[in-house]
Amino acid sequence: MLPLDGLLVIALEQAVAGPVCTLRLADAGARVIKIERHGGETARHYDSAVLGTSAYFAWLNRGKESLELNIKEENDRAMLERMVAKADVFVRNIAPGAADRLGMSGAEMVEKYPRLICVDIFGYDQTSSYATRLAYDMLIQAESGICAVTGSPEEQVKVGVSMADITTGATAHTAILEALIERGITGKGKALAISMFDSMADMMCVPLLHYNYMDRETPRMGLAHSIIAPYGKVSCRDGEVVIVCQQHSEWVRFCEGVLQRPDLIEDPRFATNADRVANTDSLYAIIAARCQRLTRAELIALLEDKKLPWANVSSVPDLSVHPALRQIEIDTPGGKAMVTASPLRDDIKRGSVPDVGEHNNQLRAEFSR
Repeated sequence: MLPLDGLLVIALEQAVAGPVCTLRLADAGARVIKIERHGGETARHYDSAVLGTSAYFAWLNRGKESLELNIKEENDRAMLERMVAKADVFVRNIAPGAADRLGMSGAEMVEKYPRLICVDIFGYDQTSSYATRLAYDMLIQAESGICAVTGSPEEQVKVGVSMADITTGATAHTAILEALIERGITGKGKALAISMFDSMADMMCVPLLHYNYMDRETPRMGLAHSIIAPYGKVSCRDGEVVIVCQQHSEWVRFCEGVLQRPDLIEDPRFATNADRVANTDSLYAIIAARCQRLTRAELIALLEDKKLPWANVSSVPDLSVHPALRQIEIDTPGGKAMVTASPLRDDIKRGSVPDVGEHNNQLRAEFSR
């Protein structure tokens, strides 16, 4: 038995943020009914990479049922209402104000159905002046400052995956689980509003604190760290390795066993982490001179001998054959495919990625009254 067996989730969702949230609920046993516009939601049409199914859609929609509705049409709108009346959780990531215009605001839904947990995912806090702005992943990354601290000194970049969407979906998932626990105690549901901007601003808290309390803007460091040194990529004769000395004891072992420069331990330029950060140019020049004389295998052997952390700079092809990569087989409309395993649980509810409207007849019959 899975922890969310018997839970009914209605998902008026599209793209990434909402589907990330409901995928985790489905994996844990919830019945997730995905409401799509006729012809299918946005993410179905990004590409056809996975045996005819979009990569995003294949990733985020296993184990869900698909129902096509036109919620602006009276009969379909009434059907959605009947479904929500029986649901435990109602998740929406639709345009700001759309639910209100349908008479389905979170507050209205919870007032009508007191045990319902109604979750809205918005771009921005709905009490802010940005409430009605449309929001996509890259827009939120840029607006929240993530791009200001990501990239090289010369250029800001976005994170290469849908970080704002994924983080927001994970936040919504956590909020739902908390609300379910609370409902188990009080018997009452609640309306929740999760903001993409809030989710990313929380990830930006350390750079924000540095600016507010130290008047320090976090520099873009590429594959390095702005407040820890050494922490970043080094080049060997035949490739690159990421090294980290986060603790003073690691710095000592690094000087003795890798750099073979025990004199640097007491060097006033490098005595503390703060000293090393203040003198990164000198520090990395010393490290570069040493590492350029070594092969990757030689450097890794020295790091391993001193029990020091390191990492490869992996490409996507490297990830596809990585020994730590866990994958599961899923069914898609085009056949069986492999996707990344859930990071939360090994025992998931098994279910296929639905074709668009695959469960139309079944669900219309079930919720006809």
